[in-house]
Amino acid sequence: MYRKDNQDEFYTRLAQKQGYPARSVYKLKELDEKYRLIRKGDRVLDLGCAPGSWLLYLAQKVGAKGQILGFDTEDVKIPPSANIVFIKKSVFDMTEADLKNKFNVVVSDLSPKTSGIKFMDAGRSLEMAEKAFEIAEKVLRPGGNFVCKIFKNELSDEFFGQMKNYFDFAQRFKPKAVIKKSKELYMIGKGFRI
Repeated sequence: MYRKDNQDEFYTRLAQKQGYPARSVYKLKELDEKYRLIRKGDRVLDLGCAPGSWLLYLAQKVGAKGQILGFDTEDVKIPPSANIVFIKKSVFDMTEADLKNKFNVVVSDLSPKTSGIKFMDAGRSLEMAEKAFEIAEKVLRPGGNFVCKIFKNELSDEFFGQMKNYFDFAQRFKPKAVIKKSKELYMIGKGFRI
């Protein structure tokens, strides 16, 4: 059984204090500060957006002239915003109509419901990361940025090797807000090449 440490508790309390529904916002914030992924006026696609912390952060970053489109199978727990559109749908059920627009940034915090069987969980995580990248390939504008969560294993290394060929810059990174014992990490691609 997992036991929270002080750092995990810190981010949970900070999220509550700052009005975010989940601590995951600090993962995206650190990624954005380190890699400069999101700019004012950007159009951003957020895959796996519930409970909504990333949506709130993104809406603030892109400002009134930007637009965020979020997809998830779960409801978001945030107030409505003029620059956020939420669609309750699985990324595996998205249609061409859902993907008709182009985006400056695609972010994915998709994660499987974990079973405790590491190999199976890693396989499901890889499947979600591959789907997120498949969607990104269709909707990213040239020069766009991509971020996706994945559970680290030998298959994730292979996926990263393929993904990085589509970007001017690619890197793997584990933000401080990730639970220390977690295999979770993020893959970043900047400067999408068609």
